[in-house]
Formats: sequence, structure tokens, C-alpha cells
Amino acid sequence: ELFTQVGRVNSVHMPKDKLTGLHGGYGFVEFLDVADADYAIQIMGMVKLFSRPMRVNKSSLDKKSGQNSLDVGANLFIGNLDPADVDEKLLYDTFSAFGTIIKPPKIMRDDMTNTSKGFGFVSFDAFEASDLAIECMNNQYLCNRQITVQYAFKKASTGGEG
Repeated sequence: ELFTQVGRVNSVHMPKDKLTGLHGGYGFVEFLDVADADYAIQIMGMVKLFSRPMRVNKSSLDKKSGQNSLDVGANLFIGNLDPADVDEKLLYDTFSAFGTIIKPPKIMRDDMTNTSKGFGFVSFDAFEASDLAIECMNNQYLCNRQITVQYAFKKASTGGEG
């Protein structure tokens, strides 16, 4: 019902746990028009629903190929974030100016306290957007802290061969 305010909805799917019958806290909304889906991402992202911010993005699974079609590797590491003032919504609002963010920004948090560890990640759909974000934001100030913006590199696996 909420997403019909944004555009013409074709279908809604909210998966339930097979054992408990409870919703998993996520769902899929298919719009009739791609423009409506893009608008929903811009308007509904990080809007609070039942006191939790919604993460709205295009499904990364391509129906035809079954491949993760959006992740091209344009993933950024954002360092020296103010743990008290910078949240996922602020990262989204700041970095979405440079291009399409393909999955919600992720701030790494302490497992026990849920407090920010002072760094996070943002993933774009194209290297042009990530290059522009690095060019414009690296060494700039966000909430009175000079932040680091650079390409994220996957950690090398530790242990085992292969």
C-alpha cells in the first residue's frame, strides 16, 4: 500500500519463514515502469517504517540470467566517520549525489553495542560515479571529521589453500 503512493505496482512479495510463518523483515515490490522503481528508490530509501529505516534498492538478481547484474565492483571504503553523528542515511544522502547507489550504505558496527566503528562502505552502479565521489569527497569534512574515501578491497581469505 505504501509503495502505491510512488508508482504503479505490478506485484508485491513478502517472504515468510517456512517454520514460523513470520515475515523476514523484507519484501519485493515490482513496478510496472522502471522510472517508478527509480523514483521509489530515491523517495522511500531510509524512510522509517515501524521505527526502522527502509532500505530500498533494485533487486540485484537479474530474472533472466540469475546473475548479480548491478554490482560492477565500484565499491568505496569511507573512513574516519564520526561514530556519533554519521549514520547510513547520511552516507546515502551524501553519496547518492554522485550516482546510483546499488545497495544501502553499510557502516560497520560493534556486534555487542551496535556503535559505529568509524568506517563504512558505499557501492555504486558505475565506476564514473565512484571516481567522482572519491575526487569530490576524499579528505573533505563530514560532521566535523576529515573523511577518507577510496576503493574498497576485499580482504584476502586467511587460512586454507586456494
